[in-house]
Amino acid sequence: MPVERDDIVGVLLAGGQSRRMGGGDKSLRHLAGRPILSHVIERIRGQVGRLVLNANGDPERFAGYGLPVAPDVVEGQPGPLAGVLTGMRWAAQHAPEAHWVLTVATDAPFVPTDIVSRLTAAIEAEGAELACVASGGRRHPVIGLWPVRLADNLQNAIEQENIRKVDLWTARFKLSVAAFPEKPTDPFFNVNHPDDLEEAERVYEQVAR
Repeated sequence: MPVERDDIVGVLLAGGQSRRMGGGDKSLRHLAGRPILSHVIERIRGQVGRLVLNANGDPERFAGYGLPVAPDVVEGQPGPLAGVLTGMRWAAQHAPEAHWVLTVATDAPFVPTDIVSRLTAAIEAEGAELACVASGGRRHPVIGLWPVRLADNLQNAIEQENIRKVDLWTARFKLSVAAFPEKPTDPFFNVNHPDDLEEAERVYEQVAR
C-alpha cells in the first residue's frame, strides 16, 4: 500500500549538543540571511502531513516557527536514536493517523525536496521495513523513514541494550537505501564546524543561481 503524505510525520532533529560548532544550536546559525532550520523546514514541509521539532532545553528559542517542540523521551541525550524514538512517540500521541516518521537533520540545509518519494519508492520496491539515504557511496543513517510500530523495540534497544549507533539497530530489520547523487551538490552536506558554514554559503550561491 503506497505511503501517503498525511501518513508521515516529519521529525526535525535538533537535539544534539553541537560541540564541534562550539555549542549552541547549529540549526539557528544563519545561512544566506536565514537560520539553517528555516531552509530545512522550507524543503520538508510540503512532503509530510505534520512537522515536529525534536530539541532539548528551553523550547521558547524555537517559538517563532510555530512548531511543536518535543524533548527526548529518554534521559541522558543518548544520541540520534533518541530523536527517532521521540518522533515515533510524538506521532503515536498527536498524529495517530500517521504510521511513519521521516527524520531529518537540522544542520543539512540542502536536504532534497523529493526525499519522501525516493524513500517510499525504495521501501516499496524492496518490501523493506525502513529506509535511509546515501550520497557519494556513503550512508546517512539518521536521515530516513521509520515505521511508528517499531517504537517499543527501539526504546528497549536504547534503554535495556544501551544501543547508540543507528546502524546497529537498523541491522535488525530489512533496510532500503535511497541513493542520491552528490554532484553538483551533496544534498546531505551538513554544517558541523564554522568552516562548514562558509562552505554552505558558497554552495547556496551555486544552488540559487
